Amino acid sequence: MGAPAVKLEIRNMTKLFKNGDGVKDVNLTVHEGEFLTMLGPSGCGKTTILRAIGGFLDVDQGEILIDGQSVTRLPPEKRPTAMVFQSYNLWSHMTIYDNLAFGLRIRKVPKKEIQERTREMLELVKMSGVEKKYPSQLSGGQQQRVAIARALLLQPSVLLLDEPFSALDAKIRSQMREELKRIQEDLKITVVFVTHDQEEAMAISHRIVVMNKGVFEQVGTPSEIYDHPASRYVASFIGDMNFIRDWDGKVFAVRPEAITLSKEDGDGRWIGTVRTIMMLGHYAEIIVQIGDQSIKVFQPRHISDSFRHNDRVSLSFDKYHVF
Repeated sequence: MGAPAVKLEIRNMTKLFKNGDGVKDVNLTVHEGEFLTMLGPSGCGKTTILRAIGGFLDVDQGEILIDGQSVTRLPPEKRPTAMVFQSYNLWSHMTIYDNLAFGLRIRKVPKKEIQERTREMLELVKMSGVEKKYPSQLSGGQQQRVAIARALLLQPSVLLLDEPFSALDAKIRSQMREELKRIQEDLKITVVFVTHDQEEAMAISHRIVVMNKGVFEQVGTPSEIYDHPASRYVASFIGDMNFIRDWDGKVFAVRPEAITLSKEDGDGRWIGTVRTIMMLGHYAEIIVQIGDQSIKVFQPRHISDSFRHNDRVSLSFDKYHVF
């Protein structure tokens, strides 16, 4: 099997604002059926790229191609994209059915086909039976499902999602992630997703673009970025990471789960004192003090139960990076 076809391509794209924020010389390729996430803190440029793809921002230079055709100078309604915003953007005066049907009516889709496609889409997002309700009668999570359904009804070549779950509480957010991943895999649709939540990015993405101040720090699969961070910034942004200084001034980047504790002194290099032990279900988080450095360690319950506050312990690293 060959590589999937290129669905979206950004070539040398620059979009700078008067205050100097934005992105410069962006190059990115997204393949058909891929779930790609732009990950980074507020102001890093991820939403700028997403809005440029959707046509909501004009670019200063460069090209945006979808299915091999340039869309750089097309308005949003002429592009084969659909965008889901953080704020749902449902029309409050319309029923759920009319919210969903609106875009299809503009495209002059026959009434019977609109009814059938709307029914199927509500079934897909597990919202059957809400057609006659208004947005105010739905919870935030339900409204976001409807917003996703409305975007998918337009059958876009690329679905754009701008932090769509950030207004939801943690439990609903987790459920929505699972639903979105299921829908994406069922439909094999190409998705570009923006978030500042690294756990969210790791959970649902095929590839992640880690951004920092308008620059791509690393592009890779979740496991590549987690196991082989390209920079200290990526190492600190993705997951928990200890940065441990040795006597020569070297900095070791070590994941908490890659540290083994022992009550033996070992080689004597990393010896400290247990300060806190917190039970977190099937594992424990143990903080070990070495000099002025606090080091976070994850240990399975059957091992952590043997340690106590103020125990003298040695640490060994199963895996680490040196920056």
